Amino acid sequence: MKLGGKVALVTGASGGIGAAVAVALASEGARVLLQYHRGESAVRKVLARIPGGGHTAIRADLGVPEEAGRLIEGSLSACGRLDLLVNNAGLFESHPPLSTPPAEWLELWNRTLALNLTGAALLSYHAARVMQASGGRIVNISSRGAFRGEPEAPAYGASKAGMNAMSQSFAKALAPQNILVFAVAPGWIDTVMAALSVNGPDGASIAAQSPLNRLGTPEEIAAIVLWLATDAPAFMTGAIIDANGASYLRT
Repeated sequence: MKLGGKVALVTGASGGIGAAVAVALASEGARVLLQYHRGESAVRKVLARIPGGGHTAIRADLGVPEEAGRLIEGSLSACGRLDLLVNNAGLFESHPPLSTPPAEWLELWNRTLALNLTGAALLSYHAARVMQASGGRIVNISSRGAFRGEPEAPAYGASKAGMNAMSQSFAKALAPQNILVFAVAPGWIDTVMAALSVNGPDGASIAAQSPLNRLGTPEEIAAIVLWLATDAPAFMTGAIIDANGASYLRT
């Protein structure tokens, strides 16, 4: 199996893309550590359906800077090594600038960047220091919102644009240690996070943004992550992979 003997840490693994990634990596032999914050019962259900053994769920609030280092330490204590990090945990909260009071707007801005960007950056920082002896791969789950803008949630768009730049900076910094860094930028994916919008009056128009006339699935994103974790050539490090069903094509 392609990932036999490897250890992978997947954040935000209690459902959606994170859960699908955990299943895909385990199917190729990886021992998977599943980070979650509040969804303990959900992550236990994910653990129950992951193939193989030795998988572990670890609770951490990645919006708190100190938690990133503790999570990496906990991963090492559980498995003794770390070969792959998938930064998937994320937060999307609406805070349009013209209708959100100043204090609330700033609070939502700070909370979103703390989890989506700073948390991922700190995990990458700590993971790289573990991986530097034998190499590894980091895959960051970004968003098409980094390119097209998020008028209802500008902090989300900013955090994902920052994640893209961070990915490329880390790719340059870590290549000499054989640590490869990639980002995947999905469009609308059929997850709990998207359900409120998709099941509302705008659902049909959201699906129609893609010429496929549907949302993507978590399994489709997981397939891309699995490829980046295994077969993607080293010369691709620093790449940002669009996965939005041609709903947004950048040049």
